Amino acid sequence: MTKRIVQLGFLLTFALILAAVESFIPFSFGIPGIKLGLPNLVVVLLLSQEGIGQFGVRDAVLVNLSRILLAGFMFGSLYTILYALAGAALSLCAMLAGRRAGCFSTVGISVLGGVFHNIGQIIVAVLVTQTVYIGYYVPFLIAAGTLTGAVLGLAAMELAPYLTRPIDGR
Repeated sequence: MTKRIVQLGFLLTFALILAAVESFIPFSFGIPGIKLGLPNLVVVLLLSQEGIGQFGVRDAVLVNLSRILLAGFMFGSLYTILYALAGAALSLCAMLAGRRAGCFSTVGISVLGGVFHNIGQIIVAVLVTQTVYIGYYVPFLIAAGTLTGAVLGLAAMELAPYLTRPIDGR
């Protein structure tokens, strides 16, 4: 049990480091809401078949929720947390559905996560601004979610073998 807590702590720390790195990257195409989504790499690793196999959905939810709250208070605001929670909830549901379907690779699961994360954030934006015109961003956000999801999925596939090896080198 202690080993599992340490590993989850490491993954949370890794996600927070990625959130910090992302907060310093000036990434903007003139469309609000487009981000790389680097911290979501940890969730993809926790949920993918090639990922870190001993963890489950509950662990992915715990790490992601903790990361959103901590990163939101460190690098964002309450609105940041609200948007991130909505995106994460919808993203997680889509990734789980993709994983259960069994026909998606790690890249496919990550793309689902990226696209649905953006859709979740658009839903919150419509509710906050009380206008549906914000929906004009949807095609751009779907394209961005597809691209960043694919890149994160490929990164997860490359990184997973290094995270499944024992620490002592055996």
